[in-house]
Amino acid sequence: MPMKPAPDKQTLLRSLPSIQDVLVNPVVTAIAIDPRYLTPIIREELNAIRVAIRDDSFRQTDILAYLLKKIESRSRTLLNPSLQRVINASGIVLHTNMGRAPLPLSARQAVREVSENFSNLELNLENGKRGNRQSHCAELLKTLTGAEDAIVVNNCAAAILLALTAICRRKEVPVSRGELVEIGGSFRMPDVMKFSGAKMVEVGTTNKTHLRDYAEAITEKTSALLKVHCSNYRIVGFTKDVSIGELANLAHQHELPFIYDMGSGMMEDMQHLGYPYEPTVRDILSEGVDLVVFSGDKILGGAQSGIVVGKKQWLEKLRKHHLARALRCDKMTLAALEATLRLYLQPKDLIKTLPVAHMLAEPVDNLRRRAEKILRSDSLSPLQIEIVEARSQIGSGAFPLETLPSIALRISGPLSALKIQKALRQFQPPVIGYVQDDALLLNLRTIRQDEDKIVHEALSRLATQST
Repeated sequence: MPMKPAPDKQTLLRSLPSIQDVLVNPVVTAIAIDPRYLTPIIREELNAIRVAIRDDSFRQTDILAYLLKKIESRSRTLLNPSLQRVINASGIVLHTNMGRAPLPLSARQAVREVSENFSNLELNLENGKRGNRQSHCAELLKTLTGAEDAIVVNNCAAAILLALTAICRRKEVPVSRGELVEIGGSFRMPDVMKFSGAKMVEVGTTNKTHLRDYAEAITEKTSALLKVHCSNYRIVGFTKDVSIGELANLAHQHELPFIYDMGSGMMEDMQHLGYPYEPTVRDILSEGVDLVVFSGDKILGGAQSGIVVGKKQWLEKLRKHHLARALRCDKMTLAALEATLRLYLQPKDLIKTLPVAHMLAEPVDNLRRRAEKILRSDSLSPLQIEIVEARSQIGSGAFPLETLPSIALRISGPLSALKIQKALRQFQPPVIGYVQDDALLLNLRTIRQDEDKIVHEALSRLATQST
């Protein structure tokens, strides 16, 4: 029987439905989006089909079915949340791409309370007059760090930008060449300094900077000394660094403020978890630093924020600068940070109350038992899964060279590692592992115990698809 000839372009173009006909189609009327927002989508998809027909690139046999499928797909993008929960099986506790620190229960409750209701964000409840949103975290930060004053802005980059703009604009700031850092997203300290209006004066070399290098760079145009923590790298070997105390003394001899960009920010000593000594914020302030800048959503374990603590005379300059309003935090961030900071008043309980601390402290034996429980099922065949030793990192610039022992599930078949990775990424909620040596690894240290069941369900689904 001879094949039916394909319709010509004009026939196909004439067969295209009108926008109105599509709008009243049952598939489209069932979509929970107002017709005025669906109309542009339909128009765009019809135009795309029209172009494809004219270019001889349209290969669909059922135009209407194809069009409805495209409309449904685009509608799902609008109706479903883009920002969603994922299971972090990467082994990196503070994974920037996955939102860094998960909030503690008390912080989540605080966010819910202020988001559902009106609050005293900028209302002084004692006198009934306008208050200051910076007051909500200031006392806690002063108590925990020993600082004279504190302010909070929307991230650490904003905090250092505000400090440089308020204190150093149109003036010089000596900084070591070994500290001209670049962090994620191509954020570079030289660029931030330039944007702030401060003139960067490079001192020393990449691997060696001496106190005399800073001293020789100080002129009548100098506004401050700046030291930047090398959060995400280390320079080792033939090196020389100037201590915080030495720089503080030099700055004060010349009546200059000393600013320290601490990066991740350590509130409690972590030596009991097996990490080397790293100065806490209180330790650094005790060395004579005037302003310490650090993040609230990294090792501190709170909401995204940038914190500045230190001497009141310099904090007042930041507080009064017009940029402070542009960089301020909203009520939910302040509520979450305040609740997180309050946990530090009982540091011995942090392993129980702070998710980040719990992940860092959980014993390897516990991780192994959890891994064994996840695999205690026949439903995971034909997947080839074994329990292996692994290493974890803190992430987000904290202890870049240090790792923690961990346990991982190693999945090596029957699918390729990349196909397994993609399949788990499409599970709801997505399970995000990492490929290593032709296998996919799911690191237990960053998977919460209450998420073990979800991981098992994802693997069971994967096993079913693999048969």
